[in-house]
Amino acid sequence: MNEKNSVPRRRFLAASAALSAPFILPNGILAKDGKAPNDRINIGIIGTGGMGRGNTRGFMRNDDCRVVAVCDVDQQQLMRGAEQVNKHYGNQDCKTYSDYRELLTRDDIDAVTVATPDHWHALCSVAAAEAKKDIYCQKPITHTFPEGQAIVAATKRNNVIFQVGSQQRSHAKFRRAAAIVANGHIGKVKHVQVGLPTGHQKPNGNATEQAPPAHADYDFWCGPSEKLPFVPARYHFHWRWHLAYGGGQLMDWLGHHNDIAHWGLGRDQSGPVEVRALDFQYPEDRRVYNSAWKYEVWSKYDDGTTSSIANHHERGCKWIGEDGWVFVSRGNFRASNPAWTDEAFNVGPKELYNSPEHHRNFLDCIRTRKPCICPAETGHRSITPGHLGLLSEALGKRTIHWDPKNEKVVGDPEAEQLLKSVDYRKPWELT
Repeated sequence: MNEKNSVPRRRFLAASAALSAPFILPNGILAKDGKAPNDRINIGIIGTGGMGRGNTRGFMRNDDCRVVAVCDVDQQQLMRGAEQVNKHYGNQDCKTYSDYRELLTRDDIDAVTVATPDHWHALCSVAAAEAKKDIYCQKPITHTFPEGQAIVAATKRNNVIFQVGSQQRSHAKFRRAAAIVANGHIGKVKHVQVGLPTGHQKPNGNATEQAPPAHADYDFWCGPSEKLPFVPARYHFHWRWHLAYGGGQLMDWLGHHNDIAHWGLGRDQSGPVEVRALDFQYPEDRRVYNSAWKYEVWSKYDDGTTSSIANHHERGCKWIGEDGWVFVSRGNFRASNPAWTDEAFNVGPKELYNSPEHHRNFLDCIRTRKPCICPAETGHRSITPGHLGLLSEALGKRTIHWDPKNEKVVGDPEAEQLLKSVDYRKPWELT
């Protein structure tokens, strides 16, 4: 295997957790702990960076919930998050925490948001589930594959509501595009193009190694992942371009557009049967960023449908069928038959989950105890082709044969072991 042009094997070493008992939703519309539906939902924010503050704004727009606490290992970010909350409510009541585990001990907090770097999603989410908190977690749902299985198991085991922050599902045009495909207007789907952004060939900002800032607990920030030297260009937001903390542009956007692709294909609880990495290209200097800036992952499903996830496609999702095609993105909605994109067009009898707003959907589901529009397993399945693509790349671009029902690699013990092995930095572990 060529180390220069392959994904580090460490990328796949993560915690494992056994799947538990089936998820049985309670009857009625009472929230957990017997609270009446008109009671206020108290929310804690874990991670107060850009997406954390965005989620805070989203929830504070709703009068039936209240943000009561924020948590971050960076004191500057933490104070910024608390100030945002206190300014909105006109008081100084927002409590601050540097350790998410302390926030989770509060009995008065009903739900949390997790908007940390990717490598923290699983630990925070599983701990929140064990504390019986409902969870809104940013995409991609996890950094590694077995972490996704652990979150799915924890939410089922603890009967908690989970919403992945794949907010495109709550946008009308994405729902209509997926419904056109699901109702068979384009005929049998032959191929899907999933277009994602191009990655980064050089650092964004200061790339010199230096002492971590005094206002941040950098060791805690690195947590279960490798503790690399502190580099400003690999800290806020841009951590995602190093495979120790994120999955590059491939994994960063896969939970958006491949999530929509799976929605239209009816694959929310399934996946491909073959996956292979194709053209992956990396920065010349991989000391700061080591994820591919150019990439393509090819997949095949059990009905013969194929998929190409790549940065060279137009950004968005295009389903190509025997009788036509549909393309949707955040700024575009096109089809081979223009009538399909007209709001007056009847997409057909097969209705897809209708959520007018993603945060609102989460709050409503906390009250009804019905699944959200993008629950844990859906988010996990949406990014599985990316995990398998990175696995294929790490193993010299060999084809990964996949059993989506049992979530196992077929006929390749080395690949199965690499995908599901554990290598958390001590003392962190997923229980």
